[in-house]
Amino acid sequence: MGQLQANELELHDMSGNVWEWCWDHWGDSNVLSKVLPKDGKPLLSGGDSSYRAVRGGSWNNNADNCSSGNRNYNNPGNSNNNQGFRVVLLPVGFVP
Repeated sequence: MGQLQANELELHDMSGNVWEWCWDHWGDSNVLSKVLPKDGKPLLSGGDSSYRAVRGGSWNNNADNCSSGNRNYNNPGNSNNNQGFRVVLLPVGFVP
């Protein structure tokens, strides 16, 4: 942990291992700009509920596609060796 330089968000070691599953429904940029919650909560209405967003790129992408801002999508029933999730510890009492 902390072996790489921090990115522009001051996060370490966030990119390039596996695409990280997100809770958000998938939507293209035009859809998202109109329906994304302003409070940082996941997009659970609007967008395409049959797909979920994935972020970050993976070991089988070129370096240009490995960043925490890189977005793509997949069917939540799919699994493979380049998608995963990140475990996050939330403060006691946090309600998403």
